[in-house]
Amino acid sequence: MTFQLESIDRVGVVGAGTMGSGIAQVTAMAGYDVVMRDIEQSFVESGFETISDSLDSLLDSDKLTDEEATATRERITGTTDLEDLADCDLVVEAAVEDVDVKQDIFADLDEVTGDEAVLATNTSTLSITTIASATERPEQVVGIHFMNPVPVMKGVEIVVGEKTDADVVALAHDFSEDLGKETWESDDKPGFVTNRVLMPWINEGIRAFDEGVASKEDLDKGMTLGTNVPMGPLTLADHIGLDVCLHATETLHEELGDRYKPAYLLKRKVEAGDLGKKTGNGFYEYE
Repeated sequence: MTFQLESIDRVGVVGAGTMGSGIAQVTAMAGYDVVMRDIEQSFVESGFETISDSLDSLLDSDKLTDEEATATRERITGTTDLEDLADCDLVVEAAVEDVDVKQDIFADLDEVTGDEAVLATNTSTLSITTIASATERPEQVVGIHFMNPVPVMKGVEIVVGEKTDADVVALAHDFSEDLGKETWESDDKPGFVTNRVLMPWINEGIRAFDEGVASKEDLDKGMTLGTNVPMGPLTLADHIGLDVCLHATETLHEELGDRYKPAYLLKRKVEAGDLGKKTGNGFYEYE
């Protein structure tokens, strides 16, 4: 089949967590109708609470008007039924970073969505080609990797699977840019651009701290002042989530070998339940 979708009017988002709710928000802010789906109603409601908090923050900083915030909320519909995404032109999956889960979702989306719908994944490390293999339309599967937090971060990574159609790639770029984002493109190699470079940087920062190279404060300070990054590796790991960092690093280690082996201290902290900012404790303490 030749890919023929010419425009996007209605967008589906699978997953109402941090990433899914953020994607739903920025998509609705850009004027699209959005259907946000998760497996439980409580997850959907939590996603709407996250969106409301984000919109309130934008209102407080005068980056959004009351009318714009209200219109954004009204464009988003929540559901637990995947079939409610049947008339979406584009669906962005933002579920847990597990290839089996993602393949199951894509197999179901392949059944419920129209033949011309584009299916995108927000995966940060997993193979687009592998995810696409669960469908009968691998040429219409593409990676649209948003950065966290989605409403704040300007970048979106477009990842091209083995069979992704060139027109689908172009559509992914155009859609992301219509959301006010800037894009770059990556082949379907482990970690793509961002995590292939970022995760070993974080991992080595954790290893250097564990080996006593510097205090955590001086290590982060040295990297922020010495390399002009906005935050050091330990602070950034806390903000991403140490469990997320560990999972990404383990995936890269499996695919690319020992140079990506997770630092011992990273594994120990995750095992202790100190996952960073979201739990109140990581390398630093948070309220």
